[in-house]
Amino acid sequence: MIIIPSPQDLEQWVGKEIGVSQWLVISQERIDRFAAATEDFQWIHTEPQKAVKSPLGGTIAHGFLTLSLATFFTNQILTVQNVRSMINYGMNKVRFTAFVPVESRLRMRLELLSYSASSRGVRISSKLTFEIEGKAEPVCIAESLSLFQ
Repeated sequence: MIIIPSPQDLEQWVGKEIGVSQWLVISQERIDRFAAATEDFQWIHTEPQKAVKSPLGGTIAHGFLTLSLATFFTNQILTVQNVRSMINYGMNKVRFTAFVPVESRLRMRLELLSYSASSRGVRISSKLTFEIEGKAEPVCIAESLSLFQ
């Protein structure tokens, strides 16, 4: 866990990896809860008996489930102190580059790409790289935008 004293101190991290989260098991229960929350019950996510007969050999996590864990993982990597508010400002680019099979262990790398200070606060863009244990290629790469006030 990296503790940054203030949003302004983020500038020194531009171009650097801030850290890596802990591993999280992506269970069928988690996938099913996400399906219920989003009303996305596609069989490849929620029907293990059918999915085991597919070329993937089992159920897989929704791509947006993987992406939705960004805040959870970021909170394991980084704490910015002296913040009135932190707003998820958006995403510039998201790519789901591989599947996340059920029972995979997932984690995220966080790299600060840019920093900009203005009267509205400090805006940063971060590269989020999600990876599963045992695979060289990432499963999701995203550029996240955040606004600190």
